[in-house]
Amino acid sequence: MAKKVVLGFSGGLDTTFCVKYFTEEKGYEVHTIIVNTGGFSEVEIEKIEAHAKNLGVKSHKTINAVRSYYNSIIKYLIYGNVLKNNTYPLSVSAERLSQALHIAEYAKSINADAVAHGSTGAGNDQVRFDMIFQIMIPEMEIITPIRDMNLSRESEIEYLKSKGVQMNFEKAVYSINKGLWGTSVGGRETLNSRKTLPEEAWPTPVTKTGSEEIKLSFETGELVKVNDKKFENPVEAIQYVQKIAGGYGIGRDVHVGDTIIGIKGRVGFEAAAPMLIIKGHHALEKHVLTKWQLQWKDQIAQFYGNWLHEGQILDPVMRDMETYLESSQRNVNGDVFIQLYPYRFQVIGIESRHDLMNPAFGSYGELNTGFSGDDVKGFTRIFGNQTAIYHSVNNQSK
Repeated sequence: MAKKVVLGFSGGLDTTFCVKYFTEEKGYEVHTIIVNTGGFSEVEIEKIEAHAKNLGVKSHKTINAVRSYYNSIIKYLIYGNVLKNNTYPLSVSAERLSQALHIAEYAKSINADAVAHGSTGAGNDQVRFDMIFQIMIPEMEIITPIRDMNLSRESEIEYLKSKGVQMNFEKAVYSINKGLWGTSVGGRETLNSRKTLPEEAWPTPVTKTGSEEIKLSFETGELVKVNDKKFENPVEAIQYVQKIAGGYGIGRDVHVGDTIIGIKGRVGFEAAAPMLIIKGHHALEKHVLTKWQLQWKDQIAQFYGNWLHEGQILDPVMRDMETYLESSQRNVNGDVFIQLYPYRFQVIGIESRHDLMNPAFGSYGELNTGFSGDDVKGFTRIFGNQTAIYHSVNNQSK
């Protein structure tokens, strides 16, 4: 009986090779699956399905995971204002985990013998996919032909042509991965430490001039309205912000960071909606949360983002941190006003019924109504008492 293999399938060169290799060289029964996390249109999904069937797969499954992706991952990245190395909104690393989880569940549901992915041996994705599969479906073999056979692009193309496969074998100048939480861009410029991406490399062209104001409205930390337009769910709100701001070229940058496999890597990205939402959300939090709420949230969110980036979404500590992050959002309600310009933006201010910058309790640097000058004198003496003792004792001992 043929071995039943579930393959995460994008329709690109690597996964196309995997299908042909499995069916023609190994005699496997191949079931392909694509998990859409916001990067594919309906037309693209249909083309990928047709391509899989033309290659001879036993079945092909499409899963629309955009809402579950938001609910299980993106929501917490917003709550934590997560930017890896203060730069990158985890556009690709977050969606790979969502995809891996759905692939594992599907493989289990059809009682597959093995699960496969087209990752090479040079990046983070191989670790993310392998780890999720090892934890969720430990009984299944993980097969990775591109990595295990150390295949070059040229050898894959030669093999597929010999099998009569018809597809576009021309390698794009830039590698682009689009999803709900941003788009990554890789090319020759990102392979070194000096250069940045040219204008033509960015998938979204800059078409807007001048400036405009956008209003983001949050309820318990989630984006619910944009310019007073209410949405049924935050996914639609994110997509609407992207539609408004993408044409300004906002959210473009090149991130350099530490990979899971221990080397430095650079990647370009454009993420207009994520950057506006994170920075707007953070501005609102600074008004409605206390000092210690903000400090502990920052510490937890930094760890959460890094652990997520490294594929550890199933670690139970992530659920504990998500509980804290969600609890911290109970008063994160209000409107944030942001001015958009070509290639940049500025947070103008916020309005919230929970704003702790309340004139009833004084105005910083101007007038205080909560305590007297004598109160401050006594407080200051106590607040600095131990430091004063330290200096007094050590000055005497010299």
